[in-house]
Amino acid sequence: MASAAIYSLFIINKSGGLIYYKDYGSAGRTDTNDSLRLASLWHSMHAISQQLSPTHGCEGIDLLQAHNFDLRCFQSLTGTKFFAVCETGAQNIETLLKVIYELYTDFVLKNPFYEMEMPIRCELFDLNLAQVIQKDRVTLLGR
Repeated sequence: MASAAIYSLFIINKSGGLIYYKDYGSAGRTDTNDSLRLASLWHSMHAISQQLSPTHGCEGIDLLQAHNFDLRCFQSLTGTKFFAVCETGAQNIETLLKVIYELYTDFVLKNPFYEMEMPIRCELFDLNLAQVIQKDRVTLLGR
């Protein structure tokens, strides 16, 4: 079992396409096809939950709890979804996803070579994301 709160991170564009995936040592690593299927499935479930909600203004699923993990989601105003597979009961994942969104806006969207809705290939984003995740691991372990 990984020592970090986050096992993996997915970023999905507003059309449901996987534009970023990073595995942080989950026990069952997923291959490329599985990560694409998982992202597509989450996008579909998120959209269906908005339509089926009995309350007006529902924004979709924010948390999916399973026996061995939680799946947390943050959706930006533009429809880009950031979701993390994390330890059951992990604290402050919503805040962490918002920080990751800020990194996305700072290092991906402001990159003049990035094309919207395309896979993210930005070294500065990767470096800063690694620092944020490492900081989260240190905070979790209390060191």
